[in-house]
Amino acid sequence: MMKQLFKNKLAVVALSILTFLYLIVIFADFIAPYSKNYSDRERAYVPPSQVYTINEYGKISRPYTYNYIREYDPELMQTVYKQDRSHKYRIKLFGRGEKYKFLGLIPTSRHLITAEDGGCLYLLGTDINGRDVFSRLLFGGRISLTIGFLALLVLFPIGLIYGGLSGYFGGVVDTVMMRFAEAVMAIPSFYLLIILAAILPPNMTSTQRLALIVVILALIGWAGFARVVRGMVLSIKTQEFVLAAKTIGAKPFRIIVKHILPQISSYIIVAITLSVPSYILSESGLSFLGLGIQQPDASWGNMLKEAQEFTNILYRPWLLTPGVLIFIAVVSFNIIGDTIRDILDPKKKDT
Repeated sequence: MMKQLFKNKLAVVALSILTFLYLIVIFADFIAPYSKNYSDRERAYVPPSQVYTINEYGKISRPYTYNYIREYDPELMQTVYKQDRSHKYRIKLFGRGEKYKFLGLIPTSRHLITAEDGGCLYLLGTDINGRDVFSRLLFGGRISLTIGFLALLVLFPIGLIYGGLSGYFGGVVDTVMMRFAEAVMAIPSFYLLIILAAILPPNMTSTQRLALIVVILALIGWAGFARVVRGMVLSIKTQEFVLAAKTIGAKPFRIIVKHILPQISSYIIVAITLSVPSYILSESGLSFLGLGIQQPDASWGNMLKEAQEFTNILYRPWLLTPGVLIFIAVVSFNIIGDTIRDILDPKKKDT
């Protein structure tokens, strides 16, 4: 499967993009110029820093930048930022900055890229609270890109066992179990998420809120997955290898786990790759509405909330970056999922 996957150029591009995204969020503390708690209220909505490699004499120079100074423009009747060209600040690789623990273990203050002391390096500008958007994108990606897999850890075991038992036993057991699953599927999931998230205690930490959102997403999504598993088990349980296992006295649970569920592994792989984007969008939607991850913690959803104002879209387009990353991640997952589905489809192999 992997060999065929790598033959598809579009899938390789999507896989490379996702690998890059996950690597930068894993090493966010090192790559980000500032920590996730950094804030400078005096530098709200600062534009992205411009990095220069050619000096005022037209010669190649070490990369440097200028700080921005805030001024009031009487014609526009608003605050504007202009570069203070009285002092250059060199850009340093592996320079010292705020202290953190590398991978949560090794104390250090080295960052991939920083500015000299006194200089400010905002690669994607700042938000209304003077927080570096680039750094928050990296830390917010940890939540937005992992919430789907966390939900699947809860959803898939429930769906596999529930659907496997329903399909294997059939009859009255199957009827009762499927009617309950259909009742769960009939619940409008997004509205339920909004209601449940809204009634959560306001003093909950973002970690606790994230855990509850994961559980809520999983408890809503398992029913549809279980229904598909049940249909596949119904077709597999009459095959000879299953009947042979029954003959030698294997117990139902062992037959389901050992002999039936491995036969639907191809569907499980496809379902995982196609389910993750929906959970990324669900978390982003909740955070965008203010019901998910709360400030000051970052996720791509609550960062995008600030870009809903027309003036910010018009004058501060860097605030739309989280939406671009959500789009790229979702499309990449869908491309990989569609490619794997085509590879594992027996009808495609015959043509």
